[in-house]
Amino acid sequence: MRFLFIGDIVGRPGRDIVAQAVPGLVVRHRLDLVIANAENSAGGSGLTPAIYRELKAVGVDAFTLGDHVYRRKEIYSVLQNEINIVRPANLPAEAVGRQWTVVTARDGTQVALFCILGQLFMKPADNPWRCADRILAEIPSDVKVRFLDFHVEATSEAQLMGRHLDGKVTAVLGTHTHVPTADECILPGGTAFQADVGMTGPYESIIGRRIDRVLETTLTSNPTQFEVASKDTRLGGAIIDVDTETGHAIKIERLCVTESELPALEALASSSKKNQ
Repeated sequence: MRFLFIGDIVGRPGRDIVAQAVPGLVVRHRLDLVIANAENSAGGSGLTPAIYRELKAVGVDAFTLGDHVYRRKEIYSVLQNEINIVRPANLPAEAVGRQWTVVTARDGTQVALFCILGQLFMKPADNPWRCADRILAEIPSDVKVRFLDFHVEATSEAQLMGRHLDGKVTAVLGTHTHVPTADECILPGGTAFQADVGMTGPYESIIGRRIDRVLETTLTSNPTQFEVASKDTRLGGAIIDVDTETGHAIKIERLCVTESELPALEALASSSKKNQ
């Protein structure tokens, strides 16, 4: 099977490029599953039920979140009732939402999904490595394909998680920094790894926010509203090929879709729909 993981969707620009690109990407790359980190999709921070439904309608099959998971309280109903979305597993047990889930890909493969917060430069959370061990012990043994979104600030922590879980999960892919790393690889045990798959949103920005607003506050300490930027929108992510018998990754491909590629992708999606 083959799945796409989309990095942090930031605001309306990120949602728009997902809507424009994903249907064509599914056709072009013969994707069996699309997973996205959606914790910044509502105005740059949080997720709402309406945006969850919007992203689901354009082809996102499953969702991970991060440290902004509860920024919008209205998301509680989605976290409680939907099976294709997970909150960080190393928050307290009483926190709203699923710690892990299993979704079914288009080819029928069962895929376990969970996300975990890092510790360095992040809000307090339980030990991420022990949390990963606990979650893997809970996932049924017959679910071979297992994916972790490690929402982490430090690349060293991401690398440690990749090595800790090498051979135990299909992929460890990082989110949170909004900056794609060029370290994608298949680790010796068969786990696909990338420290951060990058942001899906406006790249003429400071990690998705207007440059002028961030500069003003940085230089003067005067508070400003860090509005989502609007230019040079890109979709950042990674495509993973998987051996479903073993759950091991076969290939990882870093993905960056620019606005110039959208007409071709939209034409491809339109042509495929007409032929169905």
